[in-house]
Amino acid sequence: MTRGAIRLLVVDDSAYNRRNIAEVFATYPEVEVVGKAADGEEALRLAALLKPDVITLDLEMPRMDGFTFLRILMSRQPTPVIVVSSYSQKENVFKALELGALDFVAKPTAQIAPDATDLRDQIREKVLLVRQLRASFAPGAPVSRRPPSMSSFDQRSLSEPGSSRATVYIPPKQVVAIASSTGGPSALLEIFGKIPPTTTAGFVVAQHMPDKFTRTFAERLDRKGSVRTSEGQDGDRLGKSTGFVCPGRQCMEVHQNGVELKIVIGAPRPDDRYVPSADRLLKSVAAAAGPRAVGVILTGMGDDGVEGARAIRDAGGIVVAEAQETAVVYGMPGAAVRAGIPHKVLPLPQIAEYLASLGG
Repeated sequence: MTRGAIRLLVVDDSAYNRRNIAEVFATYPEVEVVGKAADGEEALRLAALLKPDVITLDLEMPRMDGFTFLRILMSRQPTPVIVVSSYSQKENVFKALELGALDFVAKPTAQIAPDATDLRDQIREKVLLVRQLRASFAPGAPVSRRPPSMSSFDQRSLSEPGSSRATVYIPPKQVVAIASSTGGPSALLEIFGKIPPTTTAGFVVAQHMPDKFTRTFAERLDRKGSVRTSEGQDGDRLGKSTGFVCPGRQCMEVHQNGVELKIVIGAPRPDDRYVPSADRLLKSVAAAAGPRAVGVILTGMGDDGVEGARAIRDAGGIVVAEAQETAVVYGMPGAAVRAGIPHKVLPLPQIAEYLASLGG
């Protein structure tokens, strides 16, 4: 075994899945499978004993499910957790991310087939991601983002989203374009939960996420706060206190049409390095909103959003990047900071406060 290999604990009630996940790393010396657990109780015991660097987790298990396991694990021994869940469990995935899971891999069926090459590659990529995590996610270190209590997951505001909001179109005074990837869903939930109903801004989001999950995620953002949020559709109008999440496997832009700002959804182009493309979204916001544009780059791998943020800065807008102290993965915001683009580099709670202050 390679010195310094990533220590992996596999948690799944299916022996078939446990074996197939372990076999993903059978010829990969950088990862050592140190244990397998069939339920949450066994997983907690093995996590305390083996001190793994990362855990893959099924959510539906007997005796102790994945949610209870996550809540206890994060309070005792914060450890990066990759949820491996079926497409049919979209809402459960976001509950797990709110409880502190790092990321997720979606499987098309309950069983992981040995020949599911793409799925196996995704699991390998997510597990290897732990090498890039901020040090404060190491086992035993405090987590900077405290997950909410279980009882808060599905609480809606007293008024159903959209029930008391004006239907008359009011253009936004500011257009906030947000780029995010790994760690982004929980960060976005925190931000959208703090935006007041008095905001004069409109919000557009490019979150790297599988296409079958973006609509469910947009609905969760809608329930979280006062911004009327949905998955973007071609021709939607971006107005005051509205938000749109780019559909997975597509790209989103904002175009000016008279006094209106319109959402444009289209297929990725050959030069789009990431899909959804944050660069493409932010560049379009720079062109449509100019000095009214606010670009935000949150946690994530790679450098998507850097060129789009540069366009916003050149257009007279404001660029904000998440600080390393709260970014789960400092790739995207770090690339922007190294390029000297952001006007502000703030920890996540201060980003939420800054965006909440727009027009408030």
